[in-house]
Amino acid sequence: MTVLPLDLSSLIGKVSDRHLELLSRDNPDARLETNSQGQLIFMSPTGGETSERNSELIFQVKLWNRRDKLGKVFDSSGGFKLSNGAVRSPDVSWIPIEKWNSLTKEQRRKYLPVDPDFVIELMSPSDSIDEAQNKMKEYMNCGVRLGWLINPDDKQVDIYRQGKQKEVLNNSLTLSGESIMPGLVVDLSEIFD
Repeated sequence: MTVLPLDLSSLIGKVSDRHLELLSRDNPDARLETNSQGQLIFMSPTGGETSERNSELIFQVKLWNRRDKLGKVFDSSGGFKLSNGAVRSPDVSWIPIEKWNSLTKEQRRKYLPVDPDFVIELMSPSDSIDEAQNKMKEYMNCGVRLGWLINPDDKQVDIYRQGKQKEVLNNSLTLSGESIMPGLVVDLSEIFD
């Protein structure tokens, strides 16, 4: 996926959450985010292979969460208003139930005004590794506690942990939710297949 920031400041200044909601409504096939400067970011849709892999990841995390009910799981359609002002939509994300319960009904209907505790970004063939790694760093700078950047073509996972150096795993067939999501074990065999 090629990320294209679009500066609309000469027309409207920075893109507000309301503008982003309206643009997303009017362009349902577009994946839109904003960066911390309020620039609009267009992301191309993924191909079938990436979409299927992403559905496998969301299924496994959702299944774990359904069993233990420790939080809420979100797909790539769910937007988070990060603490740096950006609106991002990780491929898979999770917040603890306490965070969800602290939100009002109105807050739950809009971009969630919290930083997720856990995110997964799944690389597609058109993604830039530099852009994906920068996005993961942004998540960590906003307080995400655990993040996985999964590159199925290289069978590699970059694991990001709050306050620690990135760890790179090659050909690992499972990933653990560690202490953030106790009991979560994600099987990567179909992702790397």
